[in-house]
This record gives sequence, C-alpha cells and structure tokens, in this order.
Amino acid sequence: MLDGELRGAAAPGDGRAGTALRGVDPHPSLLTAWGLRDDPEGLATFCARVAEAVGDQVAIVKPQSAFFERHGSRGIATLESTIRQFKDAGVLVLLDVKRGDIGSTVRAYADAYLDPSSPLYVDAVTASPYLGVGSLAPMFDTAAKHGGGVFVLALTSNPEGPYVQHAVAADGRTVAQAVIDEISQLNRGMEPLGSFGLVVGATVGVTGHDLSGVGGPMLAPGLGAQGGTPDDLRRVFSGNVSAVLPSYSREVLKHGPDTAALRAAVARAQADCRVVLAGAAG
Repeated sequence: MLDGELRGAAAPGDGRAGTALRGVDPHPSLLTAWGLRDDPEGLATFCARVAEAVGDQVAIVKPQSAFFERHGSRGIATLESTIRQFKDAGVLVLLDVKRGDIGSTVRAYADAYLDPSSPLYVDAVTASPYLGVGSLAPMFDTAAKHGGGVFVLALTSNPEGPYVQHAVAADGRTVAQAVIDEISQLNRGMEPLGSFGLVVGATVGVTGHDLSGVGGPMLAPGLGAQGGTPDDLRRVFSGNVSAVLPSYSREVLKHGPDTAALRAAVARAQADCRVVLAGAAG
C-alpha cells in the first residue's frame, strides 16, 4: 500500500522525515531568478539541479504537471526524466495533475499515471471529483492494483473554491463533506491508513468539516509562499495532523540555484513541520 511507503520514507529518525513532501513548480519567474531561460533547456536544467540538490532530503516530491506541459512535447519529456531522477534517488513522486473525467477518458488518465508500463508512471496523483467521486473509480482501481494512491480535491485554498465546495446538497452535507465521506468509505478497513487521500489547503482555516474518519493521508499545499504556516496545520487538521503531508514549493525553490541554500531551506521547513508533527504525536 502507498501508505506503508509513505511511512517508511518519512519514519522518525529518518533524515527525510518532517516535511515529507516538496513541490516542484518550475514557474517562469523561478527559471528567470535562477538565471535560466524559460524554455525546455532551462526547464530541464532547473529540474536536474533540484533533484541533485534535495533528492536525498525529501521523502516525496510533487511536480506540477502544468509547468511542464506548457513547454510541449519537450516539457513532457523533461517531466518523464524528472520522475525517473527522483525515483532513482528513492523518492516517491506525487504528480499534481488534478485530472477528472468519465468512462474511457478517466481510464486513460489512470493508465497514463498509475500503470507501471507508462513512461509517466508515478506513485500517486491528484484528482478532481467534480464529475462525481464515483467517476474516478478507474483511478482508484488502478492505484489499488499497483500499490499507488489518489489524492482527491476536497477543500482548496483558492478564493473561488468555497462557492462549490461549501454548497449544501439535499442531504444537508456540503459538497466537500460528501467528497470527504466517500473517500473515507474507500479507506474503510485499511490499517493503519488507506491509500486514498484528500487535498486540503493549509490556508483554508477552520471550516467545520469533519476530517476525523478519512482513514487516509491528507495533502496540505499552500505552505510558505502562499501564506500557510506549520501552525495552520493544527488549526485545519486538529487531531489528524499525523496523517498530513505538508507541502512547500516556492518558499524552498526561491533559494536556488545554490545547492547549499536549497538544502538549508529544505532543512528549515522540515524542522518547522517536525515541531507540529511531534506535538501531534505527543
């Protein structure tokens, strides 16, 4: 199961523990700040330097597919290479693609990202449930078959999110709570946690939603440049902090291209999150 790998990769005492996950978001502004061109060559150099600098420090990385796709076929080739580089370093890869569709199309997405025969094969993906959580069944099935995971959007930090996610359905639950409950059902009976998770922004605050029965990992993007802090994890996730994967991206990447500065930024983020996680365990 994916959860077993997550726990093994970020076990207490492991040098990679604390901040289990770090985003790889090659924004055009970051490429420029690193002295690189905003083109496929600059993208490839950026990703290779990141992998070399921090591949032995983090348990999981989260590449944002859009920043590779914008460079066309050569960008996708760089994404494939970046995935291989991190996997060769023993790092789990959670690809941020936020795919969602129905029928044969979502099956094709599952084949693209969650089947080991694909050049884009990763350990887990993010997915959008807004055609119905059930529409993602091919992703769940493929992930389960190959020991992968799926993180479903639930409570996102963008200001437009609550308009949909906090809307109340006929049964009295919000759309977000219905998503949370369906993922909880998928994880039922899996110990210690299932492989199906949620995406809950670190900056959403106290929303009144019940995350206590999720039974799976929760991805918390938004730390650092987007305004989230480790203390926000306590507020958002309350008694479930131990199941959270905190995610930093630009807050760390802005310290490149200097390798020592990148590694120091990762270490600071790990130390900050370790305090929160240790407090939750206590």
